[in-house]
Order: sequence, then C-alpha cells, then structure tokens
Amino acid sequence: MSPQAQYYQPLVQNDVDVEQLKLKGELNDEPKAPQPQATFTWKRLLLLVLATVAVFQGSYLATSYFVRPRSDVHHRRPQGHRIGTPCAGSHRNVSSVASLPTHYTLPSGDKIPSVALGVWQAKPNEVGQAVLAALKTGYRHIDDAWSYQNEEEVGQALKESGIPREEVFITSKLGAQFHAPEDVEWAVDDSLKKLGVDYLDLYLIHFPIAVKKGTVDQVDEDLTANPYPTWKKLEELVDKGKIRNIGVSNFNIPRLRNLTANSLKYKPAVNQVELSYWNPQPDLLKWSKDHGLLLEAYSPLGSGTLVKETLNVPEIQQIARALSITPAQVIISWHVQRGTVVLPKSVNPSRIEENYHIFKLPKDLVEKLEKAAAAHPPRRVVNPSKRYNLPYDLYDDDGGVIVPDDDDLA
Repeated sequence: MSPQAQYYQPLVQNDVDVEQLKLKGELNDEPKAPQPQATFTWKRLLLLVLATVAVFQGSYLATSYFVRPRSDVHHRRPQGHRIGTPCAGSHRNVSSVASLPTHYTLPSGDKIPSVALGVWQAKPNEVGQAVLAALKTGYRHIDDAWSYQNEEEVGQALKESGIPREEVFITSKLGAQFHAPEDVEWAVDDSLKKLGVDYLDLYLIHFPIAVKKGTVDQVDEDLTANPYPTWKKLEELVDKGKIRNIGVSNFNIPRLRNLTANSLKYKPAVNQVELSYWNPQPDLLKWSKDHGLLLEAYSPLGSGTLVKETLNVPEIQQIARALSITPAQVIISWHVQRGTVVLPKSVNPSRIEENYHIFKLPKDLVEKLEKAAAAHPPRRVVNPSKRYNLPYDLYDDDGGVIVPDDDDLA
C-alpha cells in the first residue's frame, strides 16, 4: 500500500509578554521593606503557563496522529484550490465516517484504484512531472495509451519515483492501426518497452474502430464490425503474462453486446468512456452495473472549455459551498459515488492533489446532481465519427454490428 501522509493544523501558541509580567507590581518607586522570597514567583507562573501550553499542544498532535484514520488518504482537504473554492462557514459537512471506495475488484481479483491520473494531451516535458506529483500525492493508478505518444516519459517518471512496480496500477491501450491479430502483440510489447515494465495491469481496445494497415483513417469494416479476432489475441497475451486484465474503451451498448455474445475466455473487465456532467450516460451506467462491467470516466470535468462551464454549474457550486469542498471535488466524488473509476487529468501539482481527495456526498445532493445532469441534452467532447468518415455515429448507432437478442445471451 502507498505511504500515507498526515496533515494537521498545529495549535496556535499565543505570544507571552514576559516584560509585562515582570513589570506588574513594580511601578511603585517608594522603597519597600525587605520581603521574604515568595514561594510562587511570577517567573514560576510564566514557566507553568508555558509548560501547560506545551502539554496541550503535545496532546493535540498525538491525538491527530494516532486517532485520525491513516488509510483515508482520498478524503483529506488539500492546501490549495482552483477557482471555485467554497466560502467559509458551510451549512453542512461531509460525513467523517462514511467514505468512498479507494479500489474496485476486477473479475481477476486484482484491485483497481478508484481515482487515476489521466495523461491524455499532457505535453512533453510536463507529463513526467505530473506523474511524479501524482505519485507523491498518493495516486497509484496511471492511465496511458500508445496513441498519447508519451509512454516513454511516463515510464521514466515511474522509474524515478522509486515506488515498486507492483504498487502502481498501469493502463495502456491498443491503437486503431493494430487491431489485426498479428499486430496486437507488437503493440503491447512496444508499450511495455516504453513504459519500462514487464506487464500491464490493464490493456484496452482504445476505440471500436480498426484501421487498415498502412493507412491513417481507412476503416477496416470487418474488424470494426467484429472485434472478436482482436479480443482472442488479447486473451493470449493475458495467458502469456504480458497483460493482467483486458477491456475496451468507447464501446456503446450494442458493441458491448456484440463482443460479449462470443465465447470469451476473459470477459471485458472495464469499459472506459466519456462521462461527465454534460454526458452522464445513465443507460450505459445501468447496463454496465447489471452486467458486472466496471466503467471508467475520462474527461470527468468535461474537456477544454467545458471544464469552466462545469465548475460554474449552479447546482455544483451549491453543493461545494454546502460541503466546504471545491466544485471539482464535487464532480470527481460524484463519479466514484456512481460506481465508476474516475480519470481526472492535470499537469498542475495543486490541482493534481485537489482532484485526488474525494468525499462521500449525502444522498439528497447526489440525487440533485443526477437530476441536473439529466436535465439537458448530452454534450459529447470526443467523437471521431467524422474523422473516419463513418456513415453512422460511433456512439449512438450500432454501426452495422450484429446485436444479439437478450434471450441469446442468457
């Protein structure tokens, strides 16, 4: 388990004006008859006061260290916040007892951390520092992909961190140009080499689009409609020990039903999709829970200009003020409370830390947020349908895949 840092606010020790204590009772200039030395002098009183303060402060620090839950690292408030930090004087506080899951258990028995650092769009010479900052904060889940073109820098940061390989959950993804079964293992090996590891905890089919060899955007219709040959090769790599868990990304319900209708040795452990306040996908969430499939939320705050809009949604602002947490923490906590892994991305150390600390929201506020998220038409940020000149919407249509009847899957 990762080392857990402890935070506390030390008692403020008031300055003692020693000179004033010395001067009290000494302003009368008239000579006085010699007095016997007092048993309890002002100097002794001062020492007693200082000793008492020291005892109370020591007791406070000891209580903070031994009583505060050491494993509850996700539920600490960070020292710095982005725009939207709630005002002081909250009307209600986050429960100090109830907490959100720090991990989920996959079908293999492996545990996947509920909060990960996403490194999509992280620039060169920034992504490594972001990974180091995340690992220092307590993250133990890094989400990468071959197509992000930053695996080598991420791998160097993992090495520099000094954290044992087995303590960090590492994800990568299969690029669209490597769906042909004969190309899958090369792609996995390339990611392993760049990351500097000998196995991946999770490997995903990045998009349900296969591209023909030697092209950039010419779709391989057969492998796109039927990813089963690609999946069988991934299963072989699980048996070889190069991958521990396999899953998919950006699959809608028809595509999931198409894939899982086959005789699979290993069912998909995860489906990583775009989930946000603007695109909550309640139907996919329910279907996945009903079928034992864990969802991962990428772009959980929206993406690009949507992030600012998300943080300024009135309902999110209200919940943040009520709980004395930030709007970003409201959204990230909401995702985990929905039962998903959440992948916030940032290269800013203070925001990386802020995003890591999650809190269980009261049920009525969760319902309020779900209602608000469902009250507007879905707004998706990532949709490559036009890029690949698809005659259908990759997310809203079945795209020509054969979708079995529910009775056939029983």
